[in-house]
Amino acid sequence: MRPTAAAIGAQLKKLRAKRLTPLDLLPRHDPAEKLIELGLQGPPPGLDQGVAADLRELAEMLGRVATDRVRVMVLGGGTGLSNILGGDSRSPGWEQNPFIGLKEVFPKTSAVVCVTDDGGSTGELLKDLPLIGLGDLRHVLLSAIRRQGLRKRYQLNQEDGLRTMATLHGLFNLRFAEPPLSAATLLKEKGISLDSLPGPLRNFFIRLLDTLFADRCLTPLLARPHCLGNLLLAAAIRLQSGPGGAQPDRDAIKVVPHHAVLKGLNQFARMLGIGVNNVLPCTTSQARLQVLYSNGVLVTGEYKSGHARRGFPVDRVFVEFTGEPRVPAEVMAGLDKADIIVLAPGSLYTSTIPILQVPGVAAAIRSNRRALKILVANLWVQKGETDLVREDPGRRFHVSDLIKAYHRNVPGGVGELFHQVLTLGFRDIPGSILQNYAMEGKVPIYLDRDQVRGLGFVPVEAGIFSQAALDERRIIHHDPDGLAKAIQTLWAVRRHLPEEKQDIPGTGLPPSRKPDSFLVAAERMSSSERFRALERRLGRLTMTADQPLAVTGLRNRLLEILWKHWDLRIDHLDTVRGIHLVDTAAWSRCQQWDNVFSFYDPVDGLIKIRHDVLSRPGRFEVALLVALGQSLLGDYAAEKQMENLERAGQVMGKIFHLTIRPAGEYRSFLNARELDTYLTLARMVRSPGNEYHYTRLINGSEGFTPPGLLFGMTFAWYLDNRFAAYLEYKMAIMRNEISNLIPEQVKVYARRQALVDFFRRTVFRHW
Repeated sequence: MRPTAAAIGAQLKKLRAKRLTPLDLLPRHDPAEKLIELGLQGPPPGLDQGVAADLRELAEMLGRVATDRVRVMVLGGGTGLSNILGGDSRSPGWEQNPFIGLKEVFPKTSAVVCVTDDGGSTGELLKDLPLIGLGDLRHVLLSAIRRQGLRKRYQLNQEDGLRTMATLHGLFNLRFAEPPLSAATLLKEKGISLDSLPGPLRNFFIRLLDTLFADRCLTPLLARPHCLGNLLLAAAIRLQSGPGGAQPDRDAIKVVPHHAVLKGLNQFARMLGIGVNNVLPCTTSQARLQVLYSNGVLVTGEYKSGHARRGFPVDRVFVEFTGEPRVPAEVMAGLDKADIIVLAPGSLYTSTIPILQVPGVAAAIRSNRRALKILVANLWVQKGETDLVREDPGRRFHVSDLIKAYHRNVPGGVGELFHQVLTLGFRDIPGSILQNYAMEGKVPIYLDRDQVRGLGFVPVEAGIFSQAALDERRIIHHDPDGLAKAIQTLWAVRRHLPEEKQDIPGTGLPPSRKPDSFLVAAERMSSSERFRALERRLGRLTMTADQPLAVTGLRNRLLEILWKHWDLRIDHLDTVRGIHLVDTAAWSRCQQWDNVFSFYDPVDGLIKIRHDVLSRPGRFEVALLVALGQSLLGDYAAEKQMENLERAGQVMGKIFHLTIRPAGEYRSFLNARELDTYLTLARMVRSPGNEYHYTRLINGSEGFTPPGLLFGMTFAWYLDNRFAAYLEYKMAIMRNEISNLIPEQVKVYARRQALVDFFRRTVFRHW
């Protein structure tokens, strides 16, 4: 017989009636934490038999509370969401114990998945089709399969269920680098047989594989390195878009219909025994992540931002859509009816926050006033995201900083998005383990309890880590079963701990962004349209070299570089006519001021790169981007001259003279006003009597970076600050606290900031 809420309340009342209640003997801080500990570990040793029996009875009641009809919505990204839902389905060995986590404790659990991923196989897929990111959806679909779901749909016993999961694990995570000859060959090479699957499920995947290898819209995908699970999802969506053959090929597809995405995913889920609308994308519109750092640099692309090492805290993140975003009605309905809403752990800025930026999602969560709302805090500081605190870059990241980041980035703030913050109790982790993690550069996100309460939230610290993983592999991560039991306990006692719920104070947090605002991509191109446009544009460029064989594969190398930098615009190539690789022995460009082995030649419109940098991919990318940046200025310069400045026969310095062409007589990405603004930022001074003449005074033997080279290096630095150490050194002043006692420092800081803002707004056309 299931315990009722009244029975649980009566048991709690009985225990609290004692002067020193047995609950006081439980470890942890607050009542909710004590009860979670009791549910996870049972009564502590050494207690009176009667007290232990009462506590044991309560623990059993908490573990048997009815959850069959509790509707749970979990929002997040791939790894964090899938792990708490049913374990990390990409991990080796997961298939040996796949029926764990929230899905088993709460059968009516649905997942809302972030779709801004653009790396790996998903990134390759985006080159060919205007799809949402499928990688995280694939990951979560596999983790969401329940034992009971397979049993109900295919009448599988436990052994057959595990065998089926092992096959699905291999199929979903199968990766290939070379184009496969056939589906049968690919599966055989990877040691995967579909014979272990139930007949209808086997036939379903055979149909998807046949579609993948026959549909002219999909067959080009096989030429790229991919994860087969992503391609199977793409095939399921394709079948809902229309049959192959007479249908348009990939180059003609401008958008994948909203209904096709949902029907394809739901058919996939139904065949896996998950049920329809239990794994949903947060939007069916293609979206890209943008990260704005505190120095004003904006980076587009989730993969790129995840690998950036800007050295500045993240200020805010934004989701940029290629059109008006569409949210599945099932997502909104699920949030409205949910009894529990969980924000899953994961990368702070690339998992849950992008979902909450999709118009309407955060508002739907807020409007549900009945639900128990929980934020599951991340365990570790993540480089490039939470390794620096926006308000104080000198200290470590804490749970309160996590909440502030949500508030700063979610339209409308964090009010009514969650009430409790579930965190791992690091006191349970041996110090030696934490020390080993620290040696690897991994630092925990510690709970600052008072600060979290001061913001109006309830901190709940619990031992929700995997003891088995700690014992066997000496690693720390969320335990899916432990976390599910913790949420089950919070659900069971939600009405009996009224003092734990607090209102969000109006003065606890600063004003937030306007609700339901969203960005539309400036060029309004889907990912595949952008890739095609880059291909066409590069196809019009000449590729030449002093050593003719050097141009082999050059166009593809250029395409990959331009593709990965989402902030590059197609019209950034408008002043470039081609690429020429100069033999090392023939390189005669003066290196007096720099060691950059590339430049843009305004005479013939060619980017010229020294041949020997080809052998070093990073060096070649730097050379290309510096020269491409220089090309944006075009042939603006009519004359350049360096003049010695002498007094009494002694050279005191130099004066650099620059004469520009009149507007309309040169080709440049910048108009006349923008060009003047840039030259001023480059510390060039316009002559009072001649609007086309600029000068720059160079003291003594100081070094000098000409405006063209400075533009190119800043361009490359903006796209990836690892590319230009010289600029990174100059920009480092923006990390320091500026003192008004030193006016020159204030001026330099302002000049650097203005240069960054100029590139963001004018060169890359971001707001």
